[in-house]
Amino acid sequence: MSEDGSPTDPAPDGGVSAETPATRLHDGGTERSESALAGLADSSLFTLARREYRLAVRSRWALGVALLFGLFTTAVVQFGASAVGPGRFDAVVATIAELGVYLVPLTALAVGYDAVVGADERGSLELLLALPVTKGRVVVGTAVGRAAVLAGAMLLGFVPGALLTVRYLGIGSVGPYATVALAAVLTACAMLGVAVLVSTVARTKTHALGAALAIWLWVALLHDLVALGAVAGFDLGSGAVAAAILLNPVDCFRVLALTQVDVVAGGFGGVLAQAGLTAPAVAAALAAWVVVPVGVAAKLIGRRRL
Repeated sequence: MSEDGSPTDPAPDGGVSAETPATRLHDGGTERSESALAGLADSSLFTLARREYRLAVRSRWALGVALLFGLFTTAVVQFGASAVGPGRFDAVVATIAELGVYLVPLTALAVGYDAVVGADERGSLELLLALPVTKGRVVVGTAVGRAAVLAGAMLLGFVPGALLTVRYLGIGSVGPYATVALAAVLTACAMLGVAVLVSTVARTKTHALGAALAIWLWVALLHDLVALGAVAGFDLGSGAVAAAILLNPVDCFRVLALTQVDVVAGGFGGVLAQAGLTAPAVAAALAAWVVVPVGVAAKLIGRRRL
């Protein structure tokens, strides 16, 4: 027993006594960290999401995402809309849609692939689950916190492009531009949910990173090639076209973005009409892509060995 009355007896075998995450917390943590984690013990989902939000902000990847999309939208609008005219706005939206199918999912997968497996390797997940918090709630809170940071950073990155759009094309272009920006954010949240699912089932961060890159390759490049080949080769009907669109969040984003302009709206409007889809239906499918992967991850986290 130490002078201050705290137990300091060594382990019976003379070595270092085994410590549970909770005892490590009390021995090595500060009063502030004890208070924060004690609050998590009986926390709501909002508290868990707020904790993940703060951790994500401290890592500063949100700043990188905001700068990336700021440069992206500024360059697209500056070079695409500098010659004033309605057709120039169509070119801006088409460029954002075509380049966004690569940039948006890649950014979201990079943000989310280590959400669970990374915390497991650092030991923070074990520490968190030592508290009376369900595993599913931890996964959902992690996804919500990172999604909030990702969405905020992307919306901030779209602001310079919006200001340039108003300068070159007038205030009337803000509405369609904002719709494209929201579609990009919703797509990013959907791909973040997929990344959280991958991070939940992967054994190591390396495996999760490899799976995330394979998923990006599929949604950005291979899915359309396979779908178009199947539709053309087997003479599939409109139902197959609709399924091909709804099964890929990136295709949902492309459709929602391009239906905002007149030049290409006819083509995609025709595709949507033949497939029996409407823009609200595509948006609802994209929202389902946000919820379903996170829900599956919350179920599968119970099978993970910690």
